[in-house]
Amino acid sequence: MTTDPQPSSLLIHGADVLGEGVQDVLVVDGVIAAVGADAGKDTPQGTQRTDADGLVLLPGLVDLHTHLREPGREDAETVESGSQAAALGGFTAVFAMANTTPTTDNAEVAERVLDLGRRAGYVDVHPVGAVTKGLAGEELAELGLMARSRARVRVFSDDGKCIHDARLMRRALEYVKTFDGVISQHSQDPRLADGTACCHEGELSGRLGLPGWPSVAEEVVVARDVMLARHTGSRVHVAHVSTAGSVEVIRWAKRQGIDVTAEVTPHHLMLTQDLLGDYDPVYKVNPPLRPTEDAQVLQEALADGTIDIVATDHAPHVRQDKEHAFVDAAFGMLGLETALPVISTLMVTSGRMSWADVARTMSGAPARIARLDTQGQGVVAGAPANLTLVDPTRTTTVDRALSRSLSRNNPWHGRQLTGGVHMTILRGRVTAREGLVWGEEQK
Repeated sequence: MTTDPQPSSLLIHGADVLGEGVQDVLVVDGVIAAVGADAGKDTPQGTQRTDADGLVLLPGLVDLHTHLREPGREDAETVESGSQAAALGGFTAVFAMANTTPTTDNAEVAERVLDLGRRAGYVDVHPVGAVTKGLAGEELAELGLMARSRARVRVFSDDGKCIHDARLMRRALEYVKTFDGVISQHSQDPRLADGTACCHEGELSGRLGLPGWPSVAEEVVVARDVMLARHTGSRVHVAHVSTAGSVEVIRWAKRQGIDVTAEVTPHHLMLTQDLLGDYDPVYKVNPPLRPTEDAQVLQEALADGTIDIVATDHAPHVRQDKEHAFVDAAFGMLGLETALPVISTLMVTSGRMSWADVARTMSGAPARIARLDTQGQGVVAGAPANLTLVDPTRTTTVDRALSRSLSRNNPWHGRQLTGGVHMTILRGRVTAREGLVWGEEQK
């Protein structure tokens, strides 16, 4: 990233803060100095001014579930390219999953990912530590060493693989409790959804001749894990919830006071199994796209707070890994650059969520779950100036060729979405503006 200097103070004039009223916001030395009608009256000399008429100001977005592929698969994504995509999507922090090569199962690799993120500089990159060594599900990884390292890992996951051994999951929950960590579980019973399962089990999978993945394969693991969380008094996070049954279990667990949180992806909210009719492998994702009825329940659960956050599960793949017969193609799709427009289109323009709800589910709550005190603090004086300016009326037709990611497995290609990121600010520094990352806009 370029090291060209930026002004030490910035005035955002006339922004609709959280969609709740027009205010001025003054940023000085990376911190929000003032918010209100009088914030712009006494600004430091040299203050840069941004007119935000018609724009909504949110705290910087935080993604708890991102695959950046580095180290090991730099052909699909690098920390730098993924960080640029994140900044253009309005994110100021992302959590990089552990299924790298080598696996992020020790302090050395965790610190390497942290340093790669700092070198790129577009967003804060926090490594997610593996729960088990090599993601093999047999022996706990170096959880304590990663937690005490410079990376200060607090989120652990074998994402892509379920921690299916109940005894091992119990031990992991007991261990991370000692430093207030959380286990993010990929809920998939391998005996109910084996390695060949690639789409939702039902009438459509039978008609298409594709191995099915039943909803219950997710739901039984969610049910087991919330009971283990209750038994250990520890925290469990349910990654990429995809079924109505899982929502029912999570809702029950929260009523019991169990410390469980959950996420949903933009694609599980909007896209459904009906898209599989042409066997297009871009729509092959893990867990699979579900029926419309499940998507509707997920939307309701996000709106009512049963599901805590939106997370992208951004999963870039090179063409040779995706362009196969559906059963042989890699799982996963892109999401960082389109997450906010999808939520805006589906949930905000429909009136089911406010912009304050977006701030809660895409900034405040994910930062809280990760115990990240440098993000998600809101648009208030004294908070770090991690901010996202959104144009709520902008309409864009997604073009996969324009993605900042190195990969092109974009399920939103050709779709028209409403709501776009105008500017992203990381600790008072503009990292993206109008489709350009910092450095490009200076040319």
